[in-house]
Amino acid sequence: MPLRATGRGVSQARALRALLLDLDGTLLDTAPDMSFALNALRAEQGRPPLPLAALRPFVSHGAAGLVASGFAELAETERESLRQRFLQLYRARLCVGTTLFQGAAALLARLETARLPWGIVTNKPGWLTDPLLAALGLDTRAACVVSGDTLAVRKPHPAPLLHAAAAMGLAPGQCLYAGDAERDIIAGRAAGMRTVAVRYGYLAAGEDPAAWGPDAIVDHPEALWDELGRLDG
Repeated sequence: MPLRATGRGVSQARALRALLLDLDGTLLDTAPDMSFALNALRAEQGRPPLPLAALRPFVSHGAAGLVASGFAELAETERESLRQRFLQLYRARLCVGTTLFQGAAALLARLETARLPWGIVTNKPGWLTDPLLAALGLDTRAACVVSGDTLAVRKPHPAPLLHAAAAMGLAPGQCLYAGDAERDIIAGRAAGMRTVAVRYGYLAAGEDPAAWGPDAIVDHPEALWDELGRLDG
């Protein structure tokens, strides 16, 4: 895959040199463990479990989104204590059913063989992100990891993406960012990066990632390799 300096507009030379990834719904399928924690919380509150298929679209919205989906009738202030308990339950069973999405392992191996760095920019807090990556053996492979509490702001603010680029010694325009939520694309575009929306992630029914304005949309992780070359040209 050729990586070369190319023009975007008439004067800005750029070459894609790294791939940055959202975590939940883009690199990792965390839905089984996060849904298990939500249903454990519902059981504690005397409620029946919800099917995984019904909960998957909310996983990218983190603890707050999942708790809201499981306790929709409660006010946000009432859900806060439940969110804290959800996080305890999730941390206790962080990496039982979580896996890389099919094709993601091959993508990472291909990037590493080509000596192209990859990193993670997620809104998941570091006290969950770090042990999860360590459990999967990814912590020492990522060129950078920016979690939701690394900075004072999170996506859709572009600062976490700019921080990741700086950590790798790259200009923002040399990075491609992929994610499965609109905030990922908003953040990537604001940071001056090319962006890819992943359709295999946790999209809600009827949600159209094309409406977010990404540079590309892919249906499986390995296609991100092709986009690195295509968007660089």
